[in-house]
Amino acid sequence: MKKTIKTIASVVFSMSLLVGCSQGAAPGNNGGQAGAPSGEASSMTKEAGVFIFAASGEYQPFSYFKDAQLTGFDIEIGNEIAKRLGLEPKAVTSPFSGIIAGVKEGRYDAAIASHAITEERKQQIDFADPYYLSGGQLFTRPDGTITTLEELKGKEVAVALGTTHEKMAREYTDNIKTYDSDVTALRAMEQGKHDVVITDSVVGEIAIQQGLKIKKSGAALSEVQHGIAVRKGNTELLNKINEALKQMHEDGSYAKLSEKYFNRDISKNE
Repeated sequence: MKKTIKTIASVVFSMSLLVGCSQGAAPGNNGGQAGAPSGEASSMTKEAGVFIFAASGEYQPFSYFKDAQLTGFDIEIGNEIAKRLGLEPKAVTSPFSGIIAGVKEGRYDAAIASHAITEERKQQIDFADPYYLSGGQLFTRPDGTITTLEELKGKEVAVALGTTHEKMAREYTDNIKTYDSDVTALRAMEQGKHDVVITDSVVGEIAIQQGLKIKKSGAALSEVQHGIAVRKGNTELLNKINEALKQMHEDGSYAKLSEKYFNRDISKNE
């Protein structure tokens, strides 16, 4: 009788081990490893067959919502890259100040969000080849007289949080108001809330074309290369993005998109 009990117990214990192993191997189970990719995901992208890229959605004409749809130059660039990589594009939005962190943490495969290429950012992520050129610019109301950075002392400056423009402004003044969007900062200034905004020259020019009562003031503050960011060490994706951008320039796709939004090729100096 004792031998029979021992035999039954042994069988039950063996079955429990088999069940445990079976549960651990279930599709989609990470075995307790937080953030581990599913068995189907490649090392190049977060999800198999999908290219997830982030933009702010508040940086017209680069990324913005029109008729409840996310669109803009950056979004169309991302969609075109995905097509050339044989992947489904999936554009997601995030406040600009958190996008780089999202790439680092693997929440996005890439950031296509008009990030200026800086040494500080290159410590956190890798940049593809520059995909457009632009630069910082002062914008004021039509009666504004500020034309240089040196004149910012004692003035109230509005900038988008986490941008190179914010860093530039802080070298000259502590009287700074930050926004999640450059366009929101420009609108606030138009309404009399601030003295000056530092933003990308292209963004300010488009805002003026759309009726915002502001003006470009003074000379360009900088010339900046902007790049697509990927997680550090993801050289496979980086190389494929660079190849896609090269093809887009060669077959005219890039120029067509740039003309659509800016009436010129913004990969070149004016």
